[in-house]
Amino acid sequence: MAAILVVMNAAAVGKNPVKPNIVVIYLDDLGYGDLSAYGATELNTPNMDVLANEGIKFTNGYATSATCTPSRYGLLTGVYPWRNKKAKILPGSAPLIISTSQETLPKMLKRAGYTTGIVGKWHLGLGDGNLDWNADITPGPRQVGFDYSYILAATQDRVPTVYIDNDKVDGLDPKDPIEVSYRKNFEGEPTGEDNPELTTMKWHHGHNNSIVNGIPRIGYMKGGAAAKWTDTDMADHFLKKAQAYVKNNKKEPFFLYYALQQPHVPRTPHPRFVGKSGMGPRGDVILEADWVIGQFMKTLEEEGVLENTLIVFSSDNGPVLQDGYYDDAIQKLGDHTPAGKLRGGKYSLFDGGTRVPFMVYWKGTIAPKVSDALVCQMDLLASMAALVGEKAAATDSENVLPALLGKSNKARKELVLEAGGKTWYRTGNWALIPPYKGASLSWHSLVETGILEEMQLYNVTKDTGEQNNVAKANPRTVKKLLKKFEAIRGTHYSNIKK
Repeated sequence: MAAILVVMNAAAVGKNPVKPNIVVIYLDDLGYGDLSAYGATELNTPNMDVLANEGIKFTNGYATSATCTPSRYGLLTGVYPWRNKKAKILPGSAPLIISTSQETLPKMLKRAGYTTGIVGKWHLGLGDGNLDWNADITPGPRQVGFDYSYILAATQDRVPTVYIDNDKVDGLDPKDPIEVSYRKNFEGEPTGEDNPELTTMKWHHGHNNSIVNGIPRIGYMKGGAAAKWTDTDMADHFLKKAQAYVKNNKKEPFFLYYALQQPHVPRTPHPRFVGKSGMGPRGDVILEADWVIGQFMKTLEEEGVLENTLIVFSSDNGPVLQDGYYDDAIQKLGDHTPAGKLRGGKYSLFDGGTRVPFMVYWKGTIAPKVSDALVCQMDLLASMAALVGEKAAATDSENVLPALLGKSNKARKELVLEAGGKTWYRTGNWALIPPYKGASLSWHSLVETGILEEMQLYNVTKDTGEQNNVAKANPRTVKKLLKKFEAIRGTHYSNIKK
């Protein structure tokens, strides 16, 4: 134990850096209340719970954004996504939004001697705007720091519905080339809107274009039949790739960004998990994700690297039930509360949009602990650089390594978080949401957006559910926090003319 503490103390202060394997397990639309370790009573997630209960479980862990692309941008670059106007929910045909010249987490770890890999969802754009899906698909993950890349381009509900293996579509028949468009359908190709009789999943909004495996998608695609994925096998498919990556790289320090697609729509559990949760497909795919993580952890143990692997677990944003398809997520919810005690969810300025499950696990090195420290996913760049003894370019990322290792209850002091291009401020006990124009309820997802045309101030320590707006009763606090917010964000952030 004394030796372990020496290692931890050295890492925490940047002396004698250690180089464990580093794995980021990233889920998609998993809420703060979706894990039993975070209070869920209707879902049992034993494998995720191991990471929470035997590692550091953060109660104030944040994604940078309430939607997927911006959060992934923040995690990999250490930069607030609102600084990049292109960091918004992207179509599958969008060009790469990470500059090949900017600092990234995998680039920094490569300089420190790590082999770097990504398996799973990407959704940060590919190519330079003139992409040919039948040739080398670049620039992409391998041009921003990953040695190995096995991804889906965007999301499971967007075309192209193929896997990309190190810059090339996996299994593509050159005689059946792929064409992709987000503007116009290809002649003779059925769509969910025109051919509902060909669908096995009913679309709710927006998801009514090309049909693949009976599921209508966003965007149009033609060709590539042999390369199209099977939705129900996706979790197993990515698991095998992640396991293989560990086995192939276990002899040297490795970094793996393992980005699962669950529980994003379309929710397509493998038949092994259908009906297991009693909550419909959303609950079933959360249980499937938990099983996948258990299998992955088992592989780390069997390959003899578990005790030399630091694992960070989180989600790209808060939960959403209705997000494009009718799948009984609302009807079968029962007593489950996906965001826990938090208000809002995906797309929301309320805390439920960006406060997410956040755990750090390192078997035999990190002692179990619940931490209230304020941490953010974009802090991984500076923190992991401190751990491995490497310099990282200056970004918005802060070194919170002592908190991540459980050696300190102090981390960052403030955050400027984002939802749909609108930003808010989080510091200490406070959440400050400036006035904005817009709908207070998202018509398609039925999530409270947090948008009001008046200042909002919540004491999230006493009022976790943000029910009591105390802005009018605390004008001095509002003035002080607004000044700090604008020092970071600037003054041109509101869509309300002064």
